[in-house]
Amino acid sequence: MQNLKIAVAQIPSLKGDVSANIKSHLLAIEKAAKAGVSYLVFPELSLTGYELELASELAFTIDDKRLLPLIESAIKYAIFIAVGVPLLANNTIHIAVIIISDLGDVNSYSKMHLHAGEETFIVEGTSHYLTKVQSSHGELNIANAICADTIHPIHAKICYELGANIYMAGVLIGQRGYAADVRFLEGYSRDFNMLVAMANHNQPTGAWSPIGKSAIWFAGKLLACANETEDALAVAEKRGHHWVGYVVEL
Repeated sequence: MQNLKIAVAQIPSLKGDVSANIKSHLLAIEKAAKAGVSYLVFPELSLTGYELELASELAFTIDDKRLLPLIESAIKYAIFIAVGVPLLANNTIHIAVIIISDLGDVNSYSKMHLHAGEETFIVEGTSHYLTKVQSSHGELNIANAICADTIHPIHAKICYELGANIYMAGVLIGQRGYAADVRFLEGYSRDFNMLVAMANHNQPTGAWSPIGKSAIWFAGKLLACANETEDALAVAEKRGHHWVGYVVEL
């Protein structure tokens, strides 16, 4: 069994164009799979863009037919993927990540901590979600997070207490908030001995101008970081007891 590789995808999302966004996701999935990645995370609301006023109209369900190309790709390449969507669940709209396993099983995690203003369109989630992935180093538990979750230390702490070895977030971060936000992520990697990774947008979405710089940390150290605008994968590979990181252009 090869070394475990996880990655975050830094790609743009077109406003409300789910079909086009799925196509760009499929290209990133293929590139990640060819690089040996087992678990790939995309930015917050990656399939629709950060367009909260369209969330209700574009909302996915857990069995949504629009997911079929992604499910087929996950099975074809034997890769877990986590894509950002507005999710309709229990008659409410959530900012969520849909997690598709290498066997095509579909699960979801809903954002538990909302940014100010999101509550106008979105209902917060109530449960953490960890994904189990087998590797040559045994079973690893990957905790899922979305944007503002990462600036509430209780979220990462509970994930750690639930057994997470890896903490991965799809986010939307601009230049003004980047330095403060990544201090939290770097801190979690040090304090909880988790690999921590975040996938950010690299082009404007909604009313925001993201800064890119998707990145991965371990033991308080930066392992890999994309630049501000490139389409790229930030990858971490587990080698023995250590992680190494690098960036792959898309």
